[in-house]
Amino acid sequence: MINVALLDDYQDVALKLAPWGTLPAGVSVQAFHQRLADEDAAVERLRTFDVVMALRERTPFPRSLLERLPRLKLLTSAGKRNKVIDVGACTELGILVCGTTSSGGPTVEFTWGLILALLRHIPEEVNATRAGRWQTTMGTELAGKTLGLLGLGGIGSRVAEVARAFRMTLLAWSPHMTAERAQACGAAYVPLERLLRESDLVTIHLVLGPATQGLLRAPELALMKKTAYLVNTSRGPIVDEGALLAALRGKAIAGAALDVFDQEPLPPDHPFRALDNALITPHLGGVTIEHRAGYYIETLENIRAFLDEAPIRVWNPDVLPRRRKV
Repeated sequence: MINVALLDDYQDVALKLAPWGTLPAGVSVQAFHQRLADEDAAVERLRTFDVVMALRERTPFPRSLLERLPRLKLLTSAGKRNKVIDVGACTELGILVCGTTSSGGPTVEFTWGLILALLRHIPEEVNATRAGRWQTTMGTELAGKTLGLLGLGGIGSRVAEVARAFRMTLLAWSPHMTAERAQACGAAYVPLERLLRESDLVTIHLVLGPATQGLLRAPELALMKKTAYLVNTSRGPIVDEGALLAALRGKAIAGAALDVFDQEPLPPDHPFRALDNALITPHLGGVTIEHRAGYYIETLENIRAFLDEAPIRVWNPDVLPRRRKV
């Protein structure tokens, strides 16, 4: 029997979104809904599994965990990268690591959903209308405002396309930005400090890494206008959480829309939950039926290719000659 674990299926959809029954006889697939609390819990759950699917960065796979899973042969991750998988350790231990493709389209759409909800106070007005009140806020228009884009990759460049349709002025910055790249997206390339000072709305579309972790701390947030908004659909640790909490509590900025956090799921007592100028959502950027189905269908393809000894979408090709086999 070959055992397959699908981790962190919060919404109980994994077994419905791909034809797992097409895998060969003798392959058992099990989905888990609850997040693993610690490494010992992960070992207890996963020690009998040959194949594990990591759903993005929800469950870390450091060397210390991988060394305690001698039966693990294939670790397949949703997406094109996963910062919490020690791929080098997997290679040393003979564990094959594969990924899937990933579309930024859903996150682009969701980013604009957050922006419109934030600036037009849509959640507050929905709740007020249900409670019998009428027109309790005044919104802010996008036309003529300045959007500061931190990152103009696959997602940021498409956010810029929509911003141009709203007739916004675009500024852009990233650690590796060029003036030519910014111009191609209809933006002006400026230093980070100028972007923060001049933007009415700042959106984050950067990959989390050494150059971007803690990019926006208290000094950077202090540069923003008191009327400006911050939107983060990328990764929580790009913004210093404590500094952002202080800025929101002190009304140093008008508000923030946050889909990502340092710790996910967000703890029940987290102070973000109590702020009336923070629009918070549970990492929904890529959570669409189509996008999630793509993850599971390609994971199934990865498993089938592994069983056929012809692996695909491999992240650690050096492991191939000495990988653990069924």
